[in-house]
Amino acid sequence: MDALLLSRIQFAFTVAFHILWPAFTIGIASFVAFLSVLTWRTDDPVYRALMRFWIRIFALGFGMGVITGIVLGYQIGTNWSGFSRSVSNVLGPFFLYEVLSAFFLEAGFIGIVLFGERRVGPGLHAFACLMVATGTLISASWILASNSWMQTPAGYTVDPEGIFRVSDWAQAFFNPSYPYRLMHMVCASYLTGSFVVAGVSAYHLWRGTHVTASRTAFSMAMWACLVLAPLQAVLGDAHGRNTLVHQPTKVAAMEGIWDTGRAVPSLLFAWPDMGQERNLYEVALPIKGFASLYLTHSWDGEVQGLKAVPAADRPYAPFVFFAFRIMVGIALVLIALALTGAWLRWRGRLYATRWFQVACMAGTPLGFVAIVAGWTVTETGRQPFVVYGHLRTADAVTVQPAGAVLSSLILFFVVYNLLLLAFFWYGARIAMRGPDPLADERPNAVRPGLEQAGPAIVGAAPAYARTLAPGE
Repeated sequence: MDALLLSRIQFAFTVAFHILWPAFTIGIASFVAFLSVLTWRTDDPVYRALMRFWIRIFALGFGMGVITGIVLGYQIGTNWSGFSRSVSNVLGPFFLYEVLSAFFLEAGFIGIVLFGERRVGPGLHAFACLMVATGTLISASWILASNSWMQTPAGYTVDPEGIFRVSDWAQAFFNPSYPYRLMHMVCASYLTGSFVVAGVSAYHLWRGTHVTASRTAFSMAMWACLVLAPLQAVLGDAHGRNTLVHQPTKVAAMEGIWDTGRAVPSLLFAWPDMGQERNLYEVALPIKGFASLYLTHSWDGEVQGLKAVPAADRPYAPFVFFAFRIMVGIALVLIALALTGAWLRWRGRLYATRWFQVACMAGTPLGFVAIVAGWTVTETGRQPFVVYGHLRTADAVTVQPAGAVLSSLILFFVVYNLLLLAFFWYGARIAMRGPDPLADERPNAVRPGLEQAGPAIVGAAPAYARTLAPGE
């Protein structure tokens, strides 16, 4: 493997690892802010216990995001000097404004969020939580504007030396794909955070611990999922149609379409063979023109194929094809969980259906997998360009020995996995311990229904456990 391929693998690994934490903190920061405002306005001990609990988990994710994000800036300079040289006039200010307007906002108030609740009072603490949550959204807006510009560049000129310069800042920031990417990513972050809250709350409901607080958090999370999961499908459709206009080759790779045509079928499975320029082992839905329908909103809509561009300008289709199906498949599972939760709530069984609690626990990591799959579609589908249609990835990489890149890749792999294990260790301990116990309940309780085993157990069970009747 040469330095180009190793540099691509290294950056793919580090950016995929990093994106987990901003996605996590965007969703959890807003949830913490919501709980903090409720605590301030109601002085309810349930909201206070939940707020303190999720602040502890948020702090771990925030720290991981800061550590892994700093590395990316250095990596752009060491491995992608051609990219830095060409686009620094455009993206450098974007990154600077992200730090000034977002990171400083988060850093300025994070101390109050973590340590200042009892010192500054509930009102100022709620304000600090809102500022941190706002900072995460502002940060996302600048970073997604930068990435969107690389996908659909606008408002620029290129001088004879290949240096990009901004001719219109408004067009560069609000480039054609930016609104769709921003809404899609922010909604994905909120949805991911909602299922994390749902999964952790379901765990405690399943065990019969911290039931009062867990019921409240579980209810909030499932309401959010019911809104966000279908909304994400709508936003994804709009984003896909925008991509069809501005990056049709990426869409062709997503769908495994080689020849431009109308009434294109939808493939469930295939192996796009780049050498033979055709698909192997195709399995298509028996509905003629279904891909044309959801791509163009017309049964007879025309979709461009991969063969419409030279082979040198095509992405590696298998990566894009399978990552897209992973993302869509997970989206369907999350929608099904959200709708099932709504049905169980209607039947009065949301908090006592044990198989659904297990399903929500299993669904906790799915949002993260979908986000990584979506970014795989976005980034590998843009290849072989780093600035779509203008700057090739091969021209953006730093000329250096392959061994130097390989050694740093191995180091990143080891260190990042150690960090991940540490996060799982501490995060799982916090999550399994649960919120601080309320005044009328103990931290460890029996499972609902256990009181039927005998009067001695009934007497030992806390009051809230005895109130949960089967089928509630």
